[in-house]
Amino acid sequence: MLNAAATSSTTLTPLPRHNHRRITSLHNPIKTLTRLVWGPSSLPPTPLISTARTLWSHTWHLFMSQLAPSDSSGNYTRPNSQFLGPATSSFSSLHLYAAHPCPWAHRVLIVRSLLGLEAQIPVSIASPGPNGGWVFEGEGSDGAHGKGTLREVYGMRRGGYKGRATVPLLWDKGRLEVVCNESWDIIVWLNRELGDGIELAPRELMGRIEEWNRVIYPNVNNGVYRCGFAQSQEAYDSAVNDLFGTLDMLEEHLGGSQFLCGDVLTLADVCLFTTLIRFDLVYNVLFKCTKKKLLEYPNLYGYTRDIYQIPKVAETCNFEAIMDGYYKILFPLNPGGIRPIMPAGCGHEALSRGHNRESLSSSEKRLEASLLK
Repeated sequence: MLNAAATSSTTLTPLPRHNHRRITSLHNPIKTLTRLVWGPSSLPPTPLISTARTLWSHTWHLFMSQLAPSDSSGNYTRPNSQFLGPATSSFSSLHLYAAHPCPWAHRVLIVRSLLGLEAQIPVSIASPGPNGGWVFEGEGSDGAHGKGTLREVYGMRRGGYKGRATVPLLWDKGRLEVVCNESWDIIVWLNRELGDGIELAPRELMGRIEEWNRVIYPNVNNGVYRCGFAQSQEAYDSAVNDLFGTLDMLEEHLGGSQFLCGDVLTLADVCLFTTLIRFDLVYNVLFKCTKKKLLEYPNLYGYTRDIYQIPKVAETCNFEAIMDGYYKILFPLNPGGIRPIMPAGCGHEALSRGHNRESLSSSEKRLEASLLK
């Protein structure tokens, strides 16, 4: 064994320069290969660039055709949910499957919380798996059946299942059957059947709520996906014009109304909120919805903060999971899987700032609020 003195007096013979280069090249096989292919030039030759671009374009369209089916013009066409309109089911055997990244599942999580159904309808939270399916891992276990994937849950129904395994899924764990997997139908049904004192779809407003949904769903909720999943320039241009035209209209409307239908929060607001809360986090960057940020719409941004601050809503918003679920999973849109830093206006602190939206409520409601103080 060498002591300290012996170590300090030992002289190391440097490697010959050519050996150093050889060792370096062994540690950088990609650099070695590129030198063999196109020599010392820092850029690959034009034919190689052209070939790589063609191959990637074909591969990208192949991936996108599976991830986001489109029509002949490259317009994204969202597949329809297969289990619509919840049938009568035993409320005691209901179980909800949801996922934090998904805006459609987020709708149901918010309504479940606002209606106080957390104990009545247990929930299992899935995460996006490496192959694009929903999986249960870590704390996000399947609390109803202990399955490893959502597809396995769907497969338990009588006759099996070979379609898309999507969230949200309202499941009857007693009958082993799908109750519904269409988010709009689920939240309308929960409000109608299980709402106890909280009314998110008053009968007198239902016509206006549905009218708003007919505008917001194709142009905003699905509009951001039409932008991000467009497979032609024409399809993208059409989608982005529809999206920002509708956002401009909503910005003007919300300049004189606290919520979409006046002074009360409704299902229409819940559906708009789950897209807006993801807008600057994900859609503005990843889905190329770049004309304006939500932060640049004073009324829409204040409206988003207003809803976020309603008790129980913030607890349904998992920003880390939302960003991971898009940036790290949608490989065709972000091949490197690098997640950008969260924008300053999207965190809990920013969303908890004052908004003064109450000043837009009717005089009758302001009088009632003052009497209750």
